[in-house]
Amino acid sequence: MEQHKILIVEDEKNLGSTLMEYLQAQNYQVFWSQTKEDADRVFKEENPNIILLDIGLPDGNGLDLAKQWREIRKNFVFLFLSALNDPETKVEGLELGAQDYITKPFALKELTLRLEKIKELDQGLKTISNEIIHGDLKILFNQYEVVDGEGNIISLSQKECAILKLLYEKSPEAVEREEIIQEVWGNNKFPSNRTIDNYIVKLRKWCETDKQTTINIQSIRGIGYKLIIKD
Repeated sequence: MEQHKILIVEDEKNLGSTLMEYLQAQNYQVFWSQTKEDADRVFKEENPNIILLDIGLPDGNGLDLAKQWREIRKNFVFLFLSALNDPETKVEGLELGAQDYITKPFALKELTLRLEKIKELDQGLKTISNEIIHGDLKILFNQYEVVDGEGNIISLSQKECAILKLLYEKSPEAVEREEIIQEVWGNNKFPSNRTIDNYIVKLRKWCETDKQTTINIQSIRGIGYKLIIKD
């Protein structure tokens, strides 16, 4: 089984060393950086596929670092680990494509469950064809990207990719909200219906850029959603 590479970006020494020892014991290959500069070096040299990223770093901001890395490559998943608990910072982090935003302090078991779900979703995305084209739209699951009707590349978070994959594989059947929650979030964290709706809104905007309306995501009242493909 593929060993996942994890980069921990955390300047607090006790937490950083604890996370490193714990995750190594879980059979991850782990790198730990305490500064933005060193984290950038490790990211480019080691190509980690999972990143645990603090926001407040001694030489910069974790949000800026995530944005910088997303411009370099898309095929990695990151979670913010931060003592900052204000809604605006959380939203900004998630809009950058973060898989999750974990507020300190947190239980190691909670982190483990979320990492297990990341690995499960990642494996699922690899089981479907990487390049899917319908009309002017293109899906690149392994790159966490879609291409819209005007040729623009749009980055997706792992959860957005997983929802799109689920709807695509079930098409034209309706997918219940409960199934989306179970498949994408698992048992460790339950989102609200509004959370799922927000993910669907972004995917619908992508669909709407195709003048041929080849792909359409329909709401099924009281049930969930279904994806319709008209080739």
